[in-house]
Order: sequence, then structure tokens, then C-alpha cells
Amino acid sequence: MGIVLNQSFKNMLTTYVGFAFGAVNTLFLYTSFLGEEYFGLVMFILAGALILQPLLSFGIQDTTIKFYSTHKTGQEQQGFLGWMLLMPLLIIIPSALLFHFFREEIANWLSIKNELIKPYTYLIYLIGFAMAYFEVFYAWCKVHLKSVFGNVMKEIFARVCVCILLLFVYFEYINKEQFLISLGLVYLLRAVVIMWYAFYLKIPSFSLKLPTNMNEIIRYASFIVLAGSVVIVLLEIDKQMIGILKEGLGNVAYYGVATFVAMVIVVPNRAMSQITHPLTAELINKNDFNGLHSLYRKTSLNLFTVGGLIFLLIILNIDQLYEFIDPAYKQGVIVVILIGVAKLMDNVMGNSTSILYNSKYYRTVLFLGVALAICTIIFNWILIPKMGINGAAVATLLSLTIYNIIKVLVVWKSFKMHPFQNTQLIILAMLMAFSGLFYFWNFDFHPIVNIFLKSVIVGFIYLSLIYKFEVSPDINTVLNKYIKKAPSSD
Repeated sequence: MGIVLNQSFKNMLTTYVGFAFGAVNTLFLYTSFLGEEYFGLVMFILAGALILQPLLSFGIQDTTIKFYSTHKTGQEQQGFLGWMLLMPLLIIIPSALLFHFFREEIANWLSIKNELIKPYTYLIYLIGFAMAYFEVFYAWCKVHLKSVFGNVMKEIFARVCVCILLLFVYFEYINKEQFLISLGLVYLLRAVVIMWYAFYLKIPSFSLKLPTNMNEIIRYASFIVLAGSVVIVLLEIDKQMIGILKEGLGNVAYYGVATFVAMVIVVPNRAMSQITHPLTAELINKNDFNGLHSLYRKTSLNLFTVGGLIFLLIILNIDQLYEFIDPAYKQGVIVVILIGVAKLMDNVMGNSTSILYNSKYYRTVLFLGVALAICTIIFNWILIPKMGINGAAVATLLSLTIYNIIKVLVVWKSFKMHPFQNTQLIILAMLMAFSGLFYFWNFDFHPIVNIFLKSVIVGFIYLSLIYKFEVSPDINTVLNKYIKKAPSSD
């Protein structure tokens, strides 16, 4: 786990720096400078772009990771990477033409409830295209086990640029319409920068000679398009459907703030997956199932431990946190709790998604995922008109719970391995006890002081118990670096 912990720590650090900028943008700058309607419009556009991204990338990011290690010589690898750059065009070119010829019909449908959406629907495709090629080049970096720079570009770059653009709006250097156009240019620039870095690591060679396993590559990529779309639908369709089914883009803004807060829980998972995903592919290609099982259980345990602490710090401080922003946004508190539980379950699953995507069983989970994505749309369609943004959160929790249970069952049936250990029961008991004991306990101080003191106390007690009971050997190893051990007495 040496390289995993090293790059995971760096990725987690950069991801949290990105989330810090994202927090400033989401909780303060967007809500103060852009207004809830335009903020909701930004959330709607980005959600739509994220839904398009797996389709436009043609699943090449996961395909690159799975098949790169099967090509042994440098020449084969360069030729393989060259073809990986061209394959997304099979989807991008015809879809761009369709979007162009039917842009009026698409714009009218998306703006049924909110007319403000209509002039900016083209940004959904433009940003989706930029996101797609960013992921393709980022996968290029990952297969060379160089994920940190890409993670900086993914998590920090766009958020810093958005922060600057929002300040420009505040000082009236640009207006809100120009901000939206600039947002699209930021994502295009990000894709160009990661392309430069990928070529710096290894220059591709474009050859008319197809990879020897091209048929298998195309089959896998086609399935991954659907699989990636399933995952994104589960994560992003709620924002799109709120914008389509509810009047007032402010609802999308309220929901977007709440889900952003809850997403902090999954940061360790995202950071660790940047390096465990290619390692999982390599272990499967080598048929090293003992190593795979060990990695599976370690990722689940460590992510549950760290994610559990983050979950507590968010839930226990959520009321104080919302005191810093417009009171209208406080209707998202229930959303934070529901989505937080869903994201914590994602952490418990460890690297199960990587295992399935890189194995011969990916078709099974794909078909189940497509069925579940349809259920998610139905859940949202029923619950959003009745319960508003809380209905969208319930739909997400139900969908992700079912999806995660399915993934664990498929891995168990296929590989006879699961991620669970007895020590995870200790973590679960701690989470329940801490939530009951500390949720209603607050200091009579300013919210910032309250959040700080409560977080320090809860964090210290939580980590002390984790260390004492040796819940995770890997986390204890990290903690030992910062603990000065007392000399043993004879």
C-alpha cells in the first residue's frame, strides 16, 4: 500500500484544497454575487455536462486503464494510446451534429419550467465535451501512475478560476451572462492543459495498425459508456430533474449547496481511487486475487474510518454552518443528511467499482445499473413534485443503496470476496453513539468558534478510539508518525 498511501495522501490533500475553494465559491461567492437563479442555472448546466461526459468520452478513460498494462512493448503502448485519443470522435462528431440540428427542440424541452435555461443549453454540450477529453487525458496520466497533477487540475484549477470569475462579477468587470460563457472557456482550457501534461509524460504514435485486441477494446468501451452513464445519472440526474420539474432555479441552487456539503464525505474515496483503480486493473490482469482481496478490504476499512469522521463533523455542525448563508438555503439540511448517508455507504464499498469495471463481469453490473438508472428517474419523477428537493435526496439515497448492495453481491458471487470486517462494526457503533450524543450539544459561542471547538473535541475522541482499538493498521501507522510514544517502563 506504499504507493497507494503516498499518492492517495497527495490526491486527498489537493482534493481538499479544491473543496476549500469550492466551499468558498458555493457557500459564499455564488450565493452572494450571482444570485440563486443564476447559481441554479450553473448547477443545471454542470449537471447536464456531467451526464453527457461518459457518452462523449466513449468510456475511453476506463478502457485505457484496463488495457494499457496488457500491451507490453513501448511501441504497442504508444499505438494503443493514439487510438484511445481518436475513439471518442466516433460519438462526439455525430452527437454534435444532432445537437446542432435539434438545438431548438432540446432547448425548449429543458426550459419548460425555467425560461432562463434556454439561451445557455449549448454550454451543456461544450462543457461536456471538455470534461470528456479531460478524463481521457487524465486516464493517460493514471496509467503512468502520475495522478497528482491531474488531480490538481480536476479539483483545484476550475474552482480557482470560478472564484476569480465570481470576483470579477462582484467588481462588475463582467456581467452574469459573460460569467457563464467564461465558465465554458475554463473547462476547455483545463482540457488543453491536461493534454499538454499527458503528452509530456508520453507522446502517442498514431498508426493505422489497430491494436491486436481492438474488438475486445470496443466491446468494453461500449459497455463502459453505459456503465459510466448509469453512475452519473445516479449522481447528477436529480439536479437536472429539479430544474425541469420545479419552477424556480433557486431550488437547484439550494439542492446544489446541500449536495456539495455532503460530497466532502466522498473526497477520500475519490482521492484513493485515482491510484487504486489502475492497481486494481493490474492485479486482475495478473490474476493476483489474494492481493485484490487485501486491497478491497483495506480500501473499504480505511475509507469508512476516514469518511465516518468527516460525516460526523458535517452532521454535527450542519446547523451552525447554514447560519453563514442566506436563510433560504437552510431548507437543504435534510438533503445534507440523506446524501451524507448515501456517500458514506459509497466509502464502505471500497474499490468494488474498480473491481467490476476491470473484470469480465462488468456486463452483469452494467445491465443491473441501467435498470437502476431507470428506477432513479422514476423515483425522482414521483418524489420531486411531492417533496421538492427532499424528494430528490430520498430518490438518490434509495438508488445508491440499491446500487451498492448489487455491486457487493456481484463481487461476492464472482470473486468470493467481500469488503466487510468486524472492526467496521466498531466504526458503525461509534458513528451512531457520536451522532446521538453530540448533535444537540453546542457551545454558546459564535458559530465559527462553536464549529471549531466541537470539531476538535469530536475529532480527538474519535481518532483516539480508532487508535486505541487498532481499527485500521494503516491509519495507526499514519497516526504513529505524529504521536510521540512514551518510553516503555521496565
